[in-house]
Amino acid sequence: MRSMHVIGSRELGGAESFFMRLVLGLSAAGEDVIAVSRPGSRVSGELEGRLAQASTPMFNQRDPVSRWLLGRTIRRRQPDIVQTYMTRATLLTRLPAGQRPVHIARLGGYYKIDHFRHAHAWIGNTKGVCDYLVRGGLPADRVYHIGNFVGTPAPLQEGARAELRRQLALPDDAWVVLAVGRHKAKKGFDLLLAALAQLPEQIADRPVFTVLVGDGPQRPELQRQAAQLGLERRLRWAGWQTEPGPYYALADLFVCPSRHEPLGNVILESWSHARPVLSSANEGALELIDDGVDGMLVRCGEAPPLARAIKSLLEDDALRAGLARAGLAKVNMQFSQTAVITAYLDLYRMLAPA
Repeated sequence: MRSMHVIGSRELGGAESFFMRLVLGLSAAGEDVIAVSRPGSRVSGELEGRLAQASTPMFNQRDPVSRWLLGRTIRRRQPDIVQTYMTRATLLTRLPAGQRPVHIARLGGYYKIDHFRHAHAWIGNTKGVCDYLVRGGLPADRVYHIGNFVGTPAPLQEGARAELRRQLALPDDAWVVLAVGRHKAKKGFDLLLAALAQLPEQIADRPVFTVLVGDGPQRPELQRQAAQLGLERRLRWAGWQTEPGPYYALADLFVCPSRHEPLGNVILESWSHARPVLSSANEGALELIDDGVDGMLVRCGEAPPLARAIKSLLEDDALRAGLARAGLAKVNMQFSQTAVITAYLDLYRMLAPA
């Protein structure tokens, strides 16, 4: 069976990272996979030489030329399944019902449902997203829940952690608090900065430093906020990292301060690296985390509870270790690549039987 996966983003984020993990995972399982993205996009560059690709402009969501070009690519490649990601790729994909290829729209967030109604089936990566789609009028028997997976962390080369610490100019005895994600308002990095400003410079006789991995439109504003709060000396801006594994390995505590997070790939990634997780009680975290067992939750959108939780966790070695162990066990049991790839293949074969 041949599946075609279409995404219209230029830059990289959580959805694009999962897109790449999924198509590479399907390919590694021996499936016939084609990835379609915009020419010159980051996805296209990252996948170069790793599996079959096609490119189409996808200038905007309703551009008739882009729709025709994408349709031509589909006709030429003759897939059994066309799976689209997010709004642009889905709006540009128009396929007749009742025949091949079957159009599946995969949603990782609470997008406007009208942009997705023309698909033949829908995948939500959380139960919350699936419930939202059904409440919005989509047929429940064509809405499917399949979660995300994260890859198994690659082993670090000897000395890699110490070298990264040196590159970031982190003191040998420093606590490292890590946050990862796009610098956008919904990700709550401004709340994290406000929380950090409420912390003492040292906790348990060790200096506290924070590493921010990611980039985005809010970064200049966040850097101004950090300067106003006097945090510059204790912050490290690492930028976007295609392979963030070494940064997770460096962290003593991972923090997800998002105001809104449909799932939270970064939580899964943290668990896969056996890092303790502290998160705001956003939609995805509430579905993923058993509070106090495999992570800690605090009220969403407020800096003071975040500051108190960071301090208490850095002061409690046993609690951090227990949260990390339980998180690793959960991600290995419920969010493994094998389980998710199998679920996708089972669905494809059900929707487009041989």
